[in-house]
Parts: sequence; structure tokens; C-alpha cells
Amino acid sequence: MSRFKNLFERKNQKVLNVYCTAGFPFLESTMPIMQTLEQNGADIIELGIPYSDPLADGEVIQESSAKALLNGMTIATLFAQLQNMRDNVSVPVVLMGYMNPVLQYGFEQFCADAAAVGVDGLILPDLPEFEFEKEYGAIIKKYGLDFIFLVTPETSEARCKKLDSLSSGFLYAVSSSSTTGGDKKMGSIEDYLTRLQSYSFDNPVLVGFGIKDKVTFSAACAHANGAIIGTAFIKTIGESENIEETTASFLKSIID
Repeated sequence: MSRFKNLFERKNQKVLNVYCTAGFPFLESTMPIMQTLEQNGADIIELGIPYSDPLADGEVIQESSAKALLNGMTIATLFAQLQNMRDNVSVPVVLMGYMNPVLQYGFEQFCADAAAVGVDGLILPDLPEFEFEKEYGAIIKKYGLDFIFLVTPETSEARCKKLDSLSSGFLYAVSSSSTTGGDKKMGSIEDYLTRLQSYSFDNPVLVGFGIKDKVTFSAACAHANGAIIGTAFIKTIGESENIEETTASFLKSIID
């Protein structure tokens, strides 16, 4: 049974997925931050692969990506850092990235190396559904990786259900058609999340974009299995002098 299935069988409400950028704020920050996230209550870790043109990301995550690239982070370096990940991290780990650097690395090699270090799943927002079905989905499945598609308030019911059928692990419900970060009015997306609930998806649903504190986390979880926090966490650790203490305090403010 996959780590995702184990997680959602054990806990199907208020699941907290925390995004962090690999190699930020320092090149060697990746594993210490992941361990601290798990120790302080993160249920899933979404690890961002730095890229020079992260289309779905807002300014804060773009800046963290640029800093990580300046620090020397590459996909090869990341896999080297994750070599012994499963000695210290037991929660599901998702790699979030974009197709260009993955294709440059070699798509099948990327999947093979991700599986070898214990990664559970992938989020590649710019991998089209058609290309997934035609070519890449089979490679992802070959290496036992889950793949998470994104849906938005503009995604039709038929397409939502199609993307759910192609996804495994969970379905990523983007709270609004914009980039990560910024202020999203959670009340204004209640109808959207209620509509998604009515579709009776096969996968659990996690809400992302604009989830930044206990209030927005709780509001998202009222209509989904959990939520994803990224920008607020990246901003917090980017300004911190003690990342472990800051991470512990940040997660405590969300969960408690």
C-alpha cells in the first residue's frame, strides 16, 4: 500500500501538506527542513524543484526558486541530497516541478531516480492531460509513482472527473485561477469547493493557493480533506535566523 493510501486511511481530514523549495534558503537546507516539517506535524511534504520560469508560482516562491538556483541546486544535486531520505522522513513526499528541466534531465531517468530515493509522487502543472495519457503516464506508473493533477474553479465537471480518474495520491484543487500566494477570499471559493465535493471523486482533495494561516487552513478543510501551504511558509523561513524554531512555531500556529 502506498504512503498516500496509508495516510488517508489513517487521517482523511485536516491533512496538512507543506511546500518547501529545494535548496532554499541554503543549498543544504532541504533535508533539515523536511525533517523539521515532519517532526512538527506536516502530513505531506511537497518539495519544489527550482526553475527559472515557474509559471504557476507567485513572487515569493519565484524568488525562493531563483535563490536556490543561485545556491547551486539542480535535479542531480537534489537526488543526491535525498539519497538517504527514508532513513529520516516517513511521510509522503511529492516533487513539484516543471517539464522543461525534467525533460532536460531525461523523463524516465527522473522517474527512476525519484522512485529510487523514496519519492511518492509528482506534480508537473505543465504536463498536459493528452501527453500524460499518450506517453508519460505509463512511465510514471512503471516506477510506482503517484501523479497529481490540478483542477481550478473554471474546470468543468467532466474534466474534473477525468483528471481525478488519471490522478492518484490526491487531487490538487487550486483555490482560484491565479498564481500561488496573495490574498484569496476563502468565503468566495466555498461554492467551488462544495461543487467539487458533490462530484464524489475517487481521490482525496487538497486545496492550495492562498492557504496561509489557521483560519484559511480550517476554511479549506471544511470542504476538502486538507490543504497545502507554500508561500506563507517560504516567506517565514526566508526571514528566519533559526529555521527549525521558526518551522516549529509556524506549524504550531496552523495545527493547534
